[in-house]
Amino acid sequence: MITELSQEDKNKIEAGINDKYSKVAETPEGQFNYPTGISGLKALNYDPLLIEKLPESLTASYCGVGNPFSAGPINKGEAVLDIGCGAGVDTMIAALIAGPSGKSVGVDIVDRMLQSAEANLKVMGLENVAFFKASGEDLPFKNNKFDAVISNGAINLIPDKHAAIQEVFRVLKPGGRLMIADQVLIGQLPENLEERIDR
Repeated sequence: MITELSQEDKNKIEAGINDKYSKVAETPEGQFNYPTGISGLKALNYDPLLIEKLPESLTASYCGVGNPFSAGPINKGEAVLDIGCGAGVDTMIAALIAGPSGKSVGVDIVDRMLQSAEANLKVMGLENVAFFKASGEDLPFKNNKFDAVISNGAINLIPDKHAAIQEVFRVLKPGGRLMIADQVLIGQLPENLEERIDR
């Protein structure tokens, strides 16, 4: 079932995301029904050697729903895009894996999250990481730019998923990889559009 959302509907969704994730940027603790912070990273089997390289301020900001790195490898020297990067945990893990010859870029629509990501980047001191304000529906990058696109709990928040997936494949190099960890609906989607938007 494809339902066209009005601009007003999209604005309402974006306002709800901004409201929630501005609070999450302060602390994800208590905002979700699953482990966050260092407990979440360990529960989702992130590489413990990589976790050890992350400062406490960065691990404390983790609120992913899964481990996108379990979906395939990131190789040395590769360019990685993280859609819905939040405070930048996965973005910086990708940068550590890709190494100094690689590049990791995070995008998000929530200003407060991007501020946290930039603060975390200063602590990490990585030179192969950049953050931008952008929606997954309209990525500000050239075609065939990235070897891998990762996303952790963000695609479900994008109103126009078809546009987002088209953008992903536009910016991926031929043979590039899409590695998603996300939430899916189990059960019936409400028929009423307004009810779905309010969720």
